[in-house]
This record gives sequence, structure tokens and C-alpha cells, in this order.
Amino acid sequence: MMGSKWRKAKLALGLNMCLYVPHQKLEDSSPSSSIKHHPDTANVPSRFSSDTVPLSPSPNDCRPTTPTPSSSGLRLSKSVPKSSKKTCSICLTSMELGQGHAIFTAECSHSFHFHCIASNVKHGNQICPVCRAKWKEIPFQRPASHLPNGKSRINPADWPRDDAWAVRSLPSPRLDSTSHVSSLFQASEPGTFDDDEVLDQQQENPQQNVFEKDASTNNSIGAIEVKTYPEVSAVPRANSHNNFAILIHLKAPHSSGGLNSRNQTIFSPSTQNSRAPVDLVTVLDVSGSMAGTKLALLKRAMGFVIQHLGPSDRLSVIAFSSTARRLFPLRRMTETGRQEALQAVNSLTSNGGTNIAEGLRKGAKLIVDRKWKNPVGSIILLSDGQDTYTVSSPSGSHSRTDYKSLIPPSIQRNGGTGLRVPVHTFGFGADHDAASMHSISEISGGTFSFIEAEGVIQDAFAQCIGGLLSVVVQEACVKLECAHPNLLINSIKAGSYRTSVMADAKAGSIDVGDLYAEEERDFLVTVNVPVDESCDEMSLLKVRCIYRDPISKEMVSLEEDNEVKIQRATVIGQPIVSMEVDRQRNRLRAAEAMAEARAAAEHGDLTGAVSLLENCRRALSETISARSGDRLCVALCAELKEMQERMANRRVYESSGRAYVLSGLSSHSWQRATARGDSTDSTSIIQAYQTPTMTDMVTRSQTMFFGNPPQRKLRQAESFPARPHPR
Repeated sequence: MMGSKWRKAKLALGLNMCLYVPHQKLEDSSPSSSIKHHPDTANVPSRFSSDTVPLSPSPNDCRPTTPTPSSSGLRLSKSVPKSSKKTCSICLTSMELGQGHAIFTAECSHSFHFHCIASNVKHGNQICPVCRAKWKEIPFQRPASHLPNGKSRINPADWPRDDAWAVRSLPSPRLDSTSHVSSLFQASEPGTFDDDEVLDQQQENPQQNVFEKDASTNNSIGAIEVKTYPEVSAVPRANSHNNFAILIHLKAPHSSGGLNSRNQTIFSPSTQNSRAPVDLVTVLDVSGSMAGTKLALLKRAMGFVIQHLGPSDRLSVIAFSSTARRLFPLRRMTETGRQEALQAVNSLTSNGGTNIAEGLRKGAKLIVDRKWKNPVGSIILLSDGQDTYTVSSPSGSHSRTDYKSLIPPSIQRNGGTGLRVPVHTFGFGADHDAASMHSISEISGGTFSFIEAEGVIQDAFAQCIGGLLSVVVQEACVKLECAHPNLLINSIKAGSYRTSVMADAKAGSIDVGDLYAEEERDFLVTVNVPVDESCDEMSLLKVRCIYRDPISKEMVSLEEDNEVKIQRATVIGQPIVSMEVDRQRNRLRAAEAMAEARAAAEHGDLTGAVSLLENCRRALSETISARSGDRLCVALCAELKEMQERMANRRVYESSGRAYVLSGLSSHSWQRATARGDSTDSTSIIQAYQTPTMTDMVTRSQTMFFGNPPQRKLRQAESFPARPHPR
């Protein structure tokens, strides 16, 4: 009775308002296609699946709120629900009481939000996303001019009216009416993947200039900022000082043309020429375990990636399960290219086993065989399982050598091919092989992200491409040279970056590689300072940086060397240790403790692992930077505490602890942001490596269906700076 009154009131008002009314039992829906608009009811699918989702979001699309890659907001279930009686299988949101949205029930009896399924059909899908049945009738949205009686769409929620929706019958197909997408699956693969689309005319010259020029004459991008900080500013003349620390701080310039993510123009097609275009190969797991929610969220995340690539960027899609197949060749993301890529992704279905090695082999072959090369190249690998075809190591063994067979030599950093194509890996859910994914990323020069909550996959992808679409420096190398005849280089601490020290310990280098816009790197060099009674000031080290401009393809050399000097007095007061040096010592100490704890945990000593982390946390709390309230140090302590909790017992460590620790190690070793976990305590340290372009892209992901980003996330970003800057 109450429900009837509400409906009458709504009809009298002529509005599609979302009103809550008491639940009433419905009659069974008709087997034929129908439109239903019940504010108090919803016809729903009999089982949950999302093998097809709309990949071109419009203001009428919606999605559940998802947390950032490193936050603890709302998240979706980690497993596929047994029943989805109140869930639309396309947008994954509920069709519960009082939502006031039109419902489409197909002849196969499965139901969806009408705006969701109409958008799906608009992109060429004419089969049921749940049961794959071919439909004889399909839904569509009528133009506003075709509404009866000239009614306007008055709707405070901006949803189209019921009378805007309609159903039309499809003609009986005379022949197989498979779409262009189906042909992608059916077409035989070429023996050589040299069918990549030609580059944009402005990028077509494959030859690279190799001459050097000064950064002061480079009009493409600004120069890398180099700063040095000695451990202390003065050392007594009569004293030697072994393991004297010198911090080398690099900061990449803004994106080309003075544009950066803060004015939100770097990702627009109109500014394509202001950044280096990308060749992106996505290698996606579509094994049976990806069915349902996981596959739907993967498609949505890929849709976000496709929409944010420019017409000079190129994308290829490789899907793997028991075997691997190139579904979409390396194509430019023009309007047509995007649409074809969206259709290819939308056709993904899940079945079979997990053959990561075959997927990577095909991805590497595509990178090697391509006829043309954009300045930036990368592979994104996502998997939710363990390779059951290549890796045959005993259970519990997680050493790097067990997984090297997964990675083709052509994309290994020491493979000798000269390719610099990192594989950024994403472990999806609790059942993926974190050790293999971390090893793949480490050996290729990429990062490993742990997607613990399924709903953050799009934000994790957004963070990654936010970096890839802002590369301003390539092949960066830091050259070190002792400036004093009796000085020796003792060590170079640079995480996963390759370093070298000459046999006479008088010179060394750090192979930095690519840098994203405004990305920062800190390296700690230790030297043995000798006794010197003859001078008041001593030069210790000369630092020089060279790199390639990815747009002009020219090598750039900084005009002057950066020279590190200290005072040599007869008597000095109490030395003041540099806060910058102390901060980076803490970061390196924490990373070492994490690695040691992980090794102990893999050998079954979880108690010892927790003890290592706790001892490090206590040691950090006693440092001068901690006592001064340094936020990086505080965040490191919180991260160590989080890892202790994830090593509480074997079950917790196996389900999330290992992946969380390895993604943390990946982030610290490369000083690059990764997605991991969902603890608010560790949010700040994860954001410490985020660049402005990464932050902007994640915000775009989070606000795609909302007018403003969640205030909680904004407050977190504002309360902790993106990266502590040397003073």
C-alpha cells in the first residue's frame, strides 16, 4: 500500500527521484525483453558475471567508490559473490530499493540498469554479458527530440527518463554477424610482429642524434637539478673520517613546454607534442580465476588507460591463460584506435590456466619485432595467479633464480639487447605469486604493485601511466670523480640502480635511467676522508650528470660539475649532521631491515622477522631527524609497524604480508611509487614517491564519476607532502 502511494506521488510529479519505499514481493519477470522502472524493486541477474562492461564512461555511468592504491577506503569483496541478486553485472553497483533507475530485462531473464546495458550495446555488444546468449531485442536510448509529448528530461540526478529508453528488434542474421572484435580473436597471428602502425609524422625518424650539448642550450626541457649534501660541513685537519657520507639529490625538470599535471594539460591530446610518446604493451591474465568481478574491473581499468593515451601513443593488448594471444596490434590511440582497443578489451573472457611466461614472451617479441619505436616503451603485466606451466620450484622457495625463466632475455636489464623496456607488474588479489611478480619487475627494471583490494585496480593503473606519460629524462647517468688525490670512494648506495666503482676507487657512476617529470632520486656515497694539515677547505667529490632528452633525442650534459667541499679547521665545535643525509640514511636502513625480515620470513622465522623490523623502528626513532619530527622518518616507522602486523603468523604472511613487503621493497629500491596494501598508516610513505603527474592521474581516476575527489583523500595528500624536499 505504501509503495503504491509513493509511485502515485512520483507519477504526479513527473520526476525520476530516488525514493525509498517498503519492499514488496514481485511477480516473476517475463522472458521477453522489457523495461521496468520500480523505485522499490529491481529485476536482477540470476548469477554474477561481468564479462562485458562499458569502457567509455559517460556522465551517466557509475561505479563504486574505490580507495587510492595506498588508502583504506571502501573496497569491493576480494572474492566473487555467490549471489548477485541486487547487483548490476555491468556497473557493479546495486539495484536495490528506492534507486529509481530503469531496469532492462532481456529474453534470457537477466536484468541490468538500462543506462548500463544501453551503453554496452552502443559499443557493439549484442549478447548477454552474463550468459552470452544472443539477443533478438536490444535496448537503446532515444534522442531527446523523440520523447513523447515533448517532455523534457527533468531529473535532479541527471539520469535519463524512462521514456528516453526503448527496445528494438534485431534483424535475423543471414550470415555470421560477428563484429570486428571477434575477428581479432579469429585472425591468425603473424610470425613476426612488425605490423605496428607507423608513428605520428613528427615522431617518424627512427634515428637518434647522439651528439652532446649543454643543458643551457636545450629548448625542449629544463635541466636536471643536482644538489649535494656532505654529512657534516667541517672535519678537523688532524682527523681522518672513514665512511664519510655525501648525499646526491636529483630532481627531474617539469614536463616539456613548462606544462605539468597541476594545470591538468599534460595528458590532453592538444599537448601531445610536449611530452615523449609511449609504446605500451599490456599483458593481461584472463585465466579462469579472473572471472566475474576481477575481469570486469580489469576492463574498466584498461578503458581508463585507453582514454588517457594520446594519438601519438601506441597500445597493444596481449591476453594469456593457458596460452597467450595478441588481441590487438601496436596501434596509435587516435579516435579510431581507441575505439578498436576498447572493443578488443571488452571481448575478453576468462578461462584456462596461468601461463605468465608465454604472455611475457609474446609481449617481448612484440617490443623487439616492432618496425617503429616511440621514445618511451613499457610493458604492464597483471596476474592474479601463479604460473603453472614454467616455474616448477618447490613450494616455499621464492628466490630470484626460480623466476628468471619467466622473463625473455630481450627485456632483462642485463640481456645485452640495449632495450630499456621495464615490466611494471601488478599482483591482483591474495592468490597471485608475489615473489615471481617482484622478480619479473626487478630483473626488467620495473616496479611491483600489490592490488590487495580489487576496487583499486584502476587507480593503480592510473598511477603507473601517470608516470609513463610524463617521462622527461632518459638514460640519465651520474658520474663521480674524487677531487682530492688522497680521497677514495668507499661505497655507492643506490638501491636497485646499477653502480660501478673504478678499481682505483677514484671514480664511479650510477645508471639512473628514465625519470618522470619532477621525480626525485637520492643516492648516498661514502668516501674515506684523509688527514690534511695543508688546507682550510677540501674538495671531496665532483658530480656530473648526463642524460637524453626524449623529445629532441639529444644527449644533454650539465654545464658545470657540482663539487662537494668541506672545511678543514684546526679546531671545530660540535659537528651538526645534515638533516638530509640523516633522512636518507633512515630510508636505506629501513629498506635493509625490510629485506632482512623478508629473508627471515621465507625461512620460516617470522618471530625473527618481526624482531628485525621492531629493532629498526626503535633505532629510527632515536635519530636526529625523528627527534625533530621529520615526516619521512615517522612514515617509515609506521610502515615498519604495518609490516610487523602482516608477519603476525604464517597465514597472514602468505595471504598479504609477502606481497606487501615486496611491493614496499620495490618502491624503496627504485624510489618510485607503487600501489600496495590498504593501510592509512602507510599512506604517507607510499605517497612520498608520487610525482605530481601520478597524483593528478589518480585523482582523475577517483573523480571520473564524481564531481569532486573524496575529501578524506585530499586531506591525506595535503597533510603529508608528496616528497620531502632538501632544504
